[in-house]
Amino acid sequence: MLTVRKTPGRDFRILNLTDIHLRRGEMAENHPYRRVFEYTLSELLDRVSPDLITVTGDISWAGDDAAHALTADILDATGIPWAPIWGNHDVQLGYAYIDAFADDFLARKNCLFEKGDPALGSGNYVVAIEENGVPRTALFMMDTHAGSTYIGTDGKEHGTQGRLNDAQIAWFRANAADLKSRGCTDAALFVHIPPHVYGEAERAAFPAYIDWPNLQYERISDLPFHNPGWESVTGVELESVACPCIDDGVYTALADSVIAKAIVAGHDHINNWIIPYHGITLCYGLKITPSSYWRPYLNGGTVLCVTDAGLTDIHHEYVNAEHLWHTWH
Repeated sequence: MLTVRKTPGRDFRILNLTDIHLRRGEMAENHPYRRVFEYTLSELLDRVSPDLITVTGDISWAGDDAAHALTADILDATGIPWAPIWGNHDVQLGYAYIDAFADDFLARKNCLFEKGDPALGSGNYVVAIEENGVPRTALFMMDTHAGSTYIGTDGKEHGTQGRLNDAQIAWFRANAADLKSRGCTDAALFVHIPPHVYGEAERAAFPAYIDWPNLQYERISDLPFHNPGWESVTGVELESVACPCIDDGVYTALADSVIAKAIVAGHDHINNWIIPYHGITLCYGLKITPSSYWRPYLNGGTVLCVTDAGLTDIHHEYVNAEHLWHTWH
């Protein structure tokens, strides 16, 4: 278990980045995608003054070795501890391939990464935020793999989005129970691919008739479209939730832990909603960089604030980088 310290009486700020996705060609110093990344990161650091940076996957594309290294260079140069997990595009060539990047990350001065038990994948570890020697808040960094399978009603095996497997959920339960016994009162799960509960929450919170992709707004950040009783929901859904099509057991495990208060996911680049769902806040991290697909008005990062009362605030910080985007695009 890795630890960072929270100063009593002072908020501990976590800045989450997701789906950086730089790849060969886009990492050139003057390429607009890299410029957007570096500009946005600089703005976020100035505004947020984070104590920790988390990265919820798709750091680059499998096969783009130099892009993985460049992203690590940029993050490590901030001088701020950073804790990454892999996304499906990071691991799509297999774990033997990604293991070299794991070794590179482990050699970085400010990286908090751990490989973890190889039977669970790569990069399953816990970052404990300690205060006065007690792990008050725990960040579970977990690998959702490149894909998964399930047995359908037809008795055949089918493919679906990557997910936490049963062994990982057992690992979470054991660590959560241990942390709770040591005084931990709050926990958040960081994953790349959203768990099955995201689909449930989306259907509960948003009316089915809204044609999100065709809504035209100069800047979408907090639109009041929700079902009655879901007034606390913020953000939008511009693409379908890409979660496993079977109940993966993640929500049940988190609810049973008592200490789990939030999930932060990436993967769906143009979804940015935050839904408080039966005691656990489900959040999409805000994508940074135009690489792959993106919306300039949904560019930035996501902030989680740990106060003396625990994990009390999750919100997005939007960074307008359209001047860099339009110059090229």
